[in-house]
This record gives sequence, C-alpha cells and structure tokens, in this order.
Amino acid sequence: MRAIKVQQPGGPAVLAVSDVPTPSVKPGWSLLKVRGFGINHSEIFTREGKSPSVQFPRILGIEAVGEIAATTDATRLPVGQQAMSIMGEMGRAFDGSYAEYALLPNDQLYPIHSELNWADLAAIPETGYTAYGALLGLQLQPQQKLLIRGGTSGVGVMAVKLAHAMQPDIQVFGSTRNVAKRSELQAIGYDDVIGDIDGQLQTDQRFDRILDLIGPATVPDSLQFLRHFGIVSSTGELGGVWTLDQFDPIMQIPNDGYLTAFYSGEVVQSQLDDLLALIADRHVDVTPTKVFDLDGVQAAHEYLESGHSLGKVVVLP
Repeated sequence: MRAIKVQQPGGPAVLAVSDVPTPSVKPGWSLLKVRGFGINHSEIFTREGKSPSVQFPRILGIEAVGEIAATTDATRLPVGQQAMSIMGEMGRAFDGSYAEYALLPNDQLYPIHSELNWADLAAIPETGYTAYGALLGLQLQPQQKLLIRGGTSGVGVMAVKLAHAMQPDIQVFGSTRNVAKRSELQAIGYDDVIGDIDGQLQTDQRFDRILDLIGPATVPDSLQFLRHFGIVSSTGELGGVWTLDQFDPIMQIPNDGYLTAFYSGEVVQSQLDDLLALIADRHVDVTPTKVFDLDGVQAAHEYLESGHSLGKVVVLP
C-alpha cells in the first residue's frame, strides 16, 4: 500500500509517500480501508518530535473514516461496514491513518451509517467529536452568549456550526489573532469576532460559556470574562502549553464560575451516533476548507502551520 511513514522527526519534508506492506489482521484487530482523514495540530507536534512517547519510524494519523476491509469481528465490524476511528494510540504507539489501509484495534473502530461524502465525513471524527463533547459539557441554554476562543481552528469552525444547531437562538462569538478574518468568520456562523492579542481578549464583554481551544495558555484570562454561573471548557492546546502551572483555583476561578474540560480519547458510541444524527437532521455544513490527496499531505501540514488556515483540512487517499 501507499503510506507516509515518517522515518525521523522534522519539518513537513519528512512526509514522503512510499510503498509499504499492507498490514494483515491479528486477533482483536481489523483492517480499515482509509477513505479519508483529517490533519490535526497534534500530528504536527508529533512530526516535529514533540511527543516523547512516539518512536520512529511511524505512520502518523489519529483519526480516519473508511470501510472494513478485513475483520476479526464479523458481527460488529463486517467487511464493507462504514467505520470511524478516533484517538486511542493510533499514529503514536502503532501506525495510524496516513495510508491507504490502517490496522486498528476492534475497540477503537466505531461502526457508523452516514450518507455524507467521504470528504465531509473525514472532517468529523476528532474535530466534530471534540466540538460536540465540549459543547455538551458546557450545557448550552437558549439565548446565552458563547465565546469560542481559537475560532478559526477546525474545532472552532465545527463548534460554531454545532452550537447553532443545538441552540438556534444562541449568540456565538469567535476570537482570533487576525481580526481581518472577521468577514470569513461571520460567513461561517459567528455573530461577531473578538481580537485575541498575546493571550489577552480585546473586549469588555462577558460570556455565559467559553470554549477555550487555546488551552492552558489562555484559561486564566478566559475565566475573567465569565458572567455569574458561567463555564469555561479548556478543550484544546493550540497555545502549545499543556498544564496550568502555578494556578491558584481559589484566586483565579471567579466566584460562581466553573472550569471543565473534554477529552476526545474517551469515545462513546451513542454520543458519536447522536453527533452524526444532529449533523444529518439539522443539515450542518461540515464541508472541509481544503481537501488533499496522499501526495499532498506535506502541503496540508504547511497550510495548517501557515497561520492563514481556517477550518478543517482533510486528506482522501
């Protein structure tokens, strides 16, 4: 099969396509014919050698959609079944989705039924599940004000669309370092756009809910923009900071304010099914911003790193 097997960490140039053996099934694992996958910032970090647990050579890719090509669970995962895989250790402890086929543990393959095309379906797994799970945790209510911090990211763009589908009369604001993207962001569903400069929100507004996709780098600042009984969800690490160091919850979480998080590595089949049903029933536009083929993965990484990206980038092998 054709795959991108990264031999050693480095820049986008290490993402070269080569011919490698197609994996054979083994007990408890099945073979997915990869029809599409998204590109994620965590894969950029891994490619750069910033994931200490990852050993090279490695085929990257933490998500995929496709069809079961060979199975060891013919009841749940028959050959030809549409399936999705998210997170776990794919692309990290074992080879992932940057390939024509991926050998994955059966408990990390989720059977699905969707009439979406492969490009749209490929935009959903990690991005859609993360956005949906975080929004559920924020317990959105009618007529609230929601701020999505990191509004131009793939998860941010998905979240604004899902938020409007879940609560049609909610107001959704997006933050960005580049307010010149205002018209583009409003076109995809944001009611207004707020500048975010050096980790500081450029507004005096307060919000009922804040989905902070920048993560620990900006969470202390986000907490200061909550209304009473507001919630911040720290769901993302776009700021490149993984932990809240020297964080005093008594002093930094405002009275009557709440801090939560969402981890997409804990996938619940029923919640995934609910997400796909919401997208279908409410006709949520999940079309990716850019679509590449396997030979274009290097260009996909370069685009995502450029600072000019907006929304989800997918690859159709």
